Amino acid sequence: MYEIVAKRQLNATVTLLEVNAPLIAKKALPGQFIIFRIDEKGERVPLTIADTDPEKGTVTIIFQLVGASTKMLGAMEVGQSIQDFVGPLGVASHLEGIRRACVVGGGVGCAIAYPQAKALHGMGARVDMIAGFRSKDIVILEEEMRAVSDHLFITTDDGSYGEQGFVTNKLESLLDAGNRYDIVIAIGPVVMMKFICGVTHPRGIKTVVSLNPIMIDGTGMCGCCRVTVDGKMRFACVDGPDFDGHLVDFDELISRNSNYKEEEQAHQCRLPGMGGEVHA
Repeated sequence: MYEIVAKRQLNATVTLLEVNAPLIAKKALPGQFIIFRIDEKGERVPLTIADTDPEKGTVTIIFQLVGASTKMLGAMEVGQSIQDFVGPLGVASHLEGIRRACVVGGGVGCAIAYPQAKALHGMGARVDMIAGFRSKDIVILEEEMRAVSDHLFITTDDGSYGEQGFVTNKLESLLDAGNRYDIVIAIGPVVMMKFICGVTHPRGIKTVVSLNPIMIDGTGMCGCCRVTVDGKMRFACVDGPDFDGHLVDFDELISRNSNYKEEEQAHQCRLPGMGGEVHA
């Protein structure tokens, strides 16, 4: 069992938990993930490791309350325990030799972009970070992101905070202003990552994306997380989740991620206090 030792509500639908998992905390690297299962009847859900504290033996996860399992996890309190917490899984991000980077996060994807920026900053790289949100009320991790970047640019779709516009607009303006990057790391909605690659590809800037296809076992056996990269089938759980964005078949990924939309929308929540409403 893995005890929850800290909890913080980042906005109305995003929760941060710090979980006691000393073996994972000791080995985890940026880009890797865990799979949790609340109890023996629970589903297996992958979440990227947002941070670790090897001294305390804790792993930080940040997640959005979008389905039955994440809502159940979000309802848990400090002192309660998660039955399964498996990791670290996936291939760690390759960040060696990077001197200048732009890390782009979209929405809750900033929770995954943050450890990348933190690692690069700790290695002495200059880091510009762009964090995009729909509006001011859902901005997360601003202080944390600012602490690990040389420049943090926040954009909101409605202009209620930071600069109005999309992360792609801000990236284009930085590139047009003469900024040169060894790499752009983009993490967020699939469509956002696709359009970021549309900005960087003509400029020949290496771009790495973190993919989030449907995933079950996390060991490459089920095949659910297959993605097409450079015309070849890859498994995000064992070959990724990081891939060269210019080689990813985003249209196929978008299509596969929507395979179970009807079933997700029809799921009846039976959580106490949730009213049994239909949710994704």
